[in-house]
Amino acid sequence: MTRHKRSEETMRRLLDTALEVHPGDFTLRAMTTRSGVSMGSLYHHFGSLEGLAATLYSRCMGDLLDTLLAAVEDAPSARDGVRRAVLAYLGFTADHPDKARFIHAAPYAIDLGPHAERIAADKAPRLERLTAWIRPHMDEGTVASLPMAQVEMLLIGPVAEVTRRWLAGAPEIDLAESARVLPDRIWQSLRG
Repeated sequence: MTRHKRSEETMRRLLDTALEVHPGDFTLRAMTTRSGVSMGSLYHHFGSLEGLAATLYSRCMGDLLDTLLAAVEDAPSARDGVRRAVLAYLGFTADHPDKARFIHAAPYAIDLGPHAERIAADKAPRLERLTAWIRPHMDEGTVASLPMAQVEMLLIGPVAEVTRRWLAGAPEIDLAESARVLPDRIWQSLRG
């Protein structure tokens, strides 16, 4: 195995381990013990535990955003795209609760601030694609002409809150029921 492949494998092992132990035992000791990777190697590849967390956050968020993009980019209408985005987010949560949990918990549990610029840069191309999908619908009046931050809050905010509560074990939250109710309600909040 080449040095580059070994390096990639080490990083993958650390990232996978971090996802496995989060949130219960997200410590340097847990990372090195469970992964079999030395602390020196963790520092070499990520700089710190927070650097590892930032990389994992970017990876998980990238997977979520890729799921949303796949759902909306070929949607025949704005309504279909919004509905698909809601269902895709809920589906991602059901299929990958470990990644969804990390996305929703890490920014509150780990100081990602020093890595904020890198995280934003990782997200930017995907967010630009989502904007490129919705902007024409806004221009034609199918979607309300709002600042993108407001569109994001209306589209993602309710789904993210359902996800957070479901991940926390709230007994009143059912993802299947949310998938039945939320898509049209969210569309109503965004339609032009």
